[in-house]
Amino acid sequence: MLTMDYEKAVTMDPSGFVLLADQVPGIVQEIRYYSTYNFIGDRIDGYEEPCALLTKEAARALKAVSNEVNVKGYRLKVFDAYRPVTAVKHFVLWGIEDLDLRMKPFFYPDLEKQELFIQGYIASQSSHSRGSTVDLTLLDMATGKEVDMGSPFDFFGEESHPDYKGVTDEQYANRMMLQNAMVRNGFEPIDCEWWHFTLKNEPFPDTYFDFPVSSAYLKK
Repeated sequence: MLTMDYEKAVTMDPSGFVLLADQVPGIVQEIRYYSTYNFIGDRIDGYEEPCALLTKEAARALKAVSNEVNVKGYRLKVFDAYRPVTAVKHFVLWGIEDLDLRMKPFFYPDLEKQELFIQGYIASQSSHSRGSTVDLTLLDMATGKEVDMGSPFDFFGEESHPDYKGVTDEQYANRMMLQNAMVRNGFEPIDCEWWHFTLKNEPFPDTYFDFPVSSAYLKK
C-alpha cells in the first residue's frame, strides 16, 4: 500500500535554494517532468517552469563536478533536481489509481506499475523534495550528444542499476566516470539508478519542500 505519510516537516520556504543555471555556467537542462516525455506522459504537478532548482550547497558541489568534467571534454546535463512534494503525490496517485499505461513500452516495459515503487525506482517520499538530489548525465562536447550509459534516463529496470553487468565496457566506464566525479565532490549514488545522486551533507535532511519549480517563486 502506497502512502504519503510525511512525518517530517514540509515547508514552502525557498530561501535556501538557487537557480542551478545561475550557479553552474554551461549546464544543460532537459527537465523531463515539465514536459510530457516522462514515465507518466503528462506534465507533472508542481513543475511550472523547465528549470532546475537546488539548495545552495548542492549547487556549489555540482559546480565543482562540472568544472572537473569540463576539463575532460564533457558537460553536465540535468533531467531533474528539486522536486516538490506535490509532484511526488502526483506519482503516487498515478501508481494507485491511474490505469493509463501509455508510457510503459518506453520506461518500464518489463515491470508492473506497483513494482516501480516496491523496487525503489519511484519513492513515495523522495529525497528530491529535500532539495539536494539531482538526476543527470554527461554530454560529450565534441559530438553534442549524451554519453552512452547503456540505458536512458528513467528507464526502470535492472539495466539502469549502476553495476549492471549487461552493458558494454564503454557504457560501464561512462557510468563510473559520472559516478566517480559526483562522489569525489560530495554526492552519494543509489543502487538502482545510474543517474541519481544526493549531496552527502545535505543542508535539509529532515525537511521536505513543496514550493513550485519556478524561477519566479525564488524571487518572491
